[in-house]
Amino acid sequence: MLQIINLSKSYEKGKKACDNINLTIENGDLFGFIGPNGAGKSTTIKAIVGIHDFDEGDIRLDEYSIKENPIECKKMMAYIPDNPDIYSHLTGLGYINFICNIYGVNKEEREERIHFYAQKFEMEEHLNEPIKSYSHGMKQKIAFIGAFVHHPKLMILDEPFVGLDPKASFMLKEMMKEYVESGNSIFFSSHVLEVVEKLCNKIAIIKDGKIICCGLIDNILKDESLESLFLEITDHD
Repeated sequence: MLQIINLSKSYEKGKKACDNINLTIENGDLFGFIGPNGAGKSTTIKAIVGIHDFDEGDIRLDEYSIKENPIECKKMMAYIPDNPDIYSHLTGLGYINFICNIYGVNKEEREERIHFYAQKFEMEEHLNEPIKSYSHGMKQKIAFIGAFVHHPKLMILDEPFVGLDPKASFMLKEMMKEYVESGNSIFFSSHVLEVVEKLCNKIAIIKDGKIICCGLIDNILKDESLESLFLEITDHD
């Protein structure tokens, strides 16, 4: 379970990118995190994964705090940004093996998992090619293979469908559903509201660093579309 507790983060001139944010992502949640540009989504995500420090509050994964036990937290999570910055001098397989080494995936398990996920993303014939020769979509696929291969409890995804072709997008959606059905959790940000509405069981909407709507998506939407609700509450001053 991921808990974001009274999270606040300010930048220059005292502007709060995150203003007393409280969220709970439970095991089995596929949690959508949405908001306008500059609302605080990326800042929140980077605080969760330990890239950004924060001024107040805490972020906990199970019993561990990202501030007090960053390594323990990072062992249990995978993070894929909207533009994965992976090592271009490595081959795809070299990168995945590097990730497996970091997370302690043994040889037998890694071979089985690499084969499985490479097949899912149709990357088997490209694994021995250098990443610098990959398209954006291929880099995205390799990043996802690297995330799934060590079976993290929590995935943090920022605009995960950018650059993927329709077939890969469909496959990723199915894998995300299967991943949370096995008791893991996904917290992801996306501007594609139709995907969030169809995939997620819970959502939170952030505006100006504050959570303005949060809960079970069915309870929040009722008979309204997520797009209509989003426009209604984010345009309201």
